[in-house]
Amino acid sequence: MGFSADWLALREPADHAARDPSLLSAAADAAGLKPVIVDLGCGTGSTIRAFAGHLAAPASWRLVDNDPELLTIAADAAGQRATTHRIDLRDLDSLPLEGASLVTASALLDLCSRNWVARLAERLSAHGLPFYAALNYDGIMRWSPADTHDAAVTLAFNRHQRGDKGFGPALGPDAAAVIAEVFGAAGYDIVEADSPWRLTKNHAALQRELLQGIAQAAQEAGESAAKTWGAARTSAADTAICHIGHRDLLALPKGTA
Repeated sequence: MGFSADWLALREPADHAARDPSLLSAAADAAGLKPVIVDLGCGTGSTIRAFAGHLAAPASWRLVDNDPELLTIAADAAGQRATTHRIDLRDLDSLPLEGASLVTASALLDLCSRNWVARLAERLSAHGLPFYAALNYDGIMRWSPADTHDAAVTLAFNRHQRGDKGFGPALGPDAAAVIAEVFGAAGYDIVEADSPWRLTKNHAALQRELLQGIAQAAQEAGESAAKTWGAARTSAADTAICHIGHRDLLALPKGTA
């Protein structure tokens, strides 16, 4: 599993606009007066920028990723208060959790398996750490104007999203529900909020890139109309409106909410 810096830069404005502001503020509060934040799958540091202006004090960031290029970009965004940790996220025992006050992950857990989430919850609960998981895909895609193949393509795409992305069978659109269940069972109070992408003609470049990925995944999942659908949708990207559903989740150790 990996993402290019170009793709992450293209999606970042939509990600920032989509995050639920009240949940982001609550996550910043959970980080405490001297925030030490571990960011899993940090990419280029989008989460750092999302937290700007919300934290009680400048944070010390522990940036975790397996891509050295992305780690370098993220470290530059965080400045001198960041350390980088090149870790395969399947190796949860290597996460730098000691002394942390918050763990975050953005647009990551829908790619992971239930077993991985359970192991993460076990690790974080052992340290009494809150967890903020943003932008988990929820399986809902809507387009305007509508196309007769929208529902079939969405169904096929969601089937593809449940395939193995490197962590075992991925949660895909079930991510938020499973995270809430697993962390709840591990002794956490759960707060959730919707955080959909709302894409317009101003996001035409992002729509086109997104459509290419959706159509390819749906075709791989057996949807025969995916290629034709993708071409039609791409040609309409300069005028279309698109809703891609996500959910944000904040898991707080009981008694700290």
